[in-house]
Amino acid sequence: MEAKYQAAVKYYEKKSYFQALQLFEELITVFRGTNRAEETYFYYAQCYFETGDYTIAAYHFNNFNQTFPGSAKAEEALFKNAYCYYLDSPVSSLDQKNTLDAIRQFQLFVNRYPQSDKVQNCNQLIDELRLKLETKEFNNAKLYFKTGQNKAALTAFQNVIKSYPSSIYKEECLYYAFRSAYLYANQSIDSKKAERYKYAIESYYKLIDAFPSGKFNRDAEKIFLECQDRLKKLEKSANLI
Repeated sequence: MEAKYQAAVKYYEKKSYFQALQLFEELITVFRGTNRAEETYFYYAQCYFETGDYTIAAYHFNNFNQTFPGSAKAEEALFKNAYCYYLDSPVSSLDQKNTLDAIRQFQLFVNRYPQSDKVQNCNQLIDELRLKLETKEFNNAKLYFKTGQNKAALTAFQNVIKSYPSSIYKEECLYYAFRSAYLYANQSIDSKKAERYKYAIESYYKLIDAFPSGKFNRDAEKIFLECQDRLKKLEKSANLI
């Protein structure tokens, strides 16, 4: 068994990870409860990581941390558990379950090892993952807008701002929320139009208050004046009745 262990380590060092994995898989059972158990299991998890099987690697890194909490490699194992989820996080257009899982795992690491030199890296990776979630929500809102679902678009743009107050998309969200509110008012029944044009005007003020010299302000002002004009006509019509 010792000869197999040395052979497995040599395979690993030569980056022959599949061959190493086969040997370590046998050895983790043989060495259970011995002084070889810890390093054998870590090598085993590492082999899955190096072969790109991040789902299984994450499981074994997490299990290593729980099985050997006093190990010198326990901290590294928990970090790599989170990093596996990060590597499995897809592009923003796809389902973001792994992205959410990665954020949770990095936060777990930071809570468990707040003094670790990996905390800064964790926070940077969390920011990157959150941007991916933010981008997905913003693109979903844009899709509602492009397909004429103005009420849904208005809600979606507002939700991006609410969920991500410092969003890189904040100006666009405020602008498209205003346009969505205006278009939604246009589509409304007559009894609801005045109320909804007023809401659109409030949305315009939110945009220019946040971005007084914004790139969308000239176009937004034209729509704002149109809102005011239509609201005045509605109010004048109501007074004549």
